[in-house]
Amino acid sequence: MYVRGLLGPGDRKSVEPLAARVAPDDYAQVHHFVCASCWDPAPLERVLAARAQAMVGGRDAVLIVDDTALLKQGRRSAGVARQYAGAAGKTTNCQTLVSLTLAHDEVPVCVALRLFLPAEWTEDPGRCRAAGVPEERLAYRTKPEIALEELDRLCAAGVTFGCVLADAGYGISATFRQALSARGLTWAVGIPRIQKVFPADVTTHMPAPRPRQGRPRRHPLTSVASTPVEAVLAAARWRRLTWRTGTKGPLSARFAAARVVVADGTQNACGQHLPGEAAWLVGEWRDTGEQKYYLTNHPERTPLRALAAAIKARWSCEHGRTPCVAGQPAWRTSS
Repeated sequence: MYVRGLLGPGDRKSVEPLAARVAPDDYAQVHHFVCASCWDPAPLERVLAARAQAMVGGRDAVLIVDDTALLKQGRRSAGVARQYAGAAGKTTNCQTLVSLTLAHDEVPVCVALRLFLPAEWTEDPGRCRAAGVPEERLAYRTKPEIALEELDRLCAAGVTFGCVLADAGYGISATFRQALSARGLTWAVGIPRIQKVFPADVTTHMPAPRPRQGRPRRHPLTSVASTPVEAVLAAARWRRLTWRTGTKGPLSARFAAARVVVADGTQNACGQHLPGEAAWLVGEWRDTGEQKYYLTNHPERTPLRALAAAIKARWSCEHGRTPCVAGQPAWRTSS
């Protein structure tokens, strides 16, 4: 009954108006199911993962990490706080969920949703317990940490994919990128224009001679300084590429790419990051004049068209958005 109410007509999806439409005599039972009943989602998640794998999984599939916002007011619903909501395009009161979507040929299947608890919640255990937050969820975890946990769960369930995609909200995290590489995964993520990188031929060396006074130098020096990505591609050769045909015609933009080494290694005494992993830096110049930047660890000989196609595949998750449902339990909600 609850699922029928979520998928059926009607703007308000909270329990009372939902039950009035699909089960007017069973409001108490529906309310208990949504708000008080305890059931283990793991068996359902395993079935979902297996069916998603059969439908769209494989080496040609992509796993898209993104945020889903549920607009909501009040102080008693778990996780409600002033946060950025993509659906509203601004910072507002909402719940934010980390979503993982398995997609192939623009067909998306949402395989995981996990509620993110802001620090103002985890710093108030009493408030969390009053809202029904499980004890094991009281510790603060970042969105990339939640995404990695769900990714590991899906891989353990047998879900396969060729590339992990994420926007700059996740791509800005060096720890997230490095964790994906440590798992042997190919990834392509958005980054801010101020992200610094080194040329592909950068080298490091220990300074010499040893200083006569003071502590001995412990950090190596780089052969060249790091540079923001927008400066790296400022003089690049941009090519117009079309990645698919939309409802209003071909979707195209200009792209450029350069092989770089990301400045996300250990920090030296001045707080500057040393060279980390080699990657492709990809720039997108849209017809509106807006420029976007991405990093990907695709192989060195990958053509620009393949890099652009992989990056733009992230928009498949927009077709499979979960409706904003007030009152929906979301500790680990699969849709």
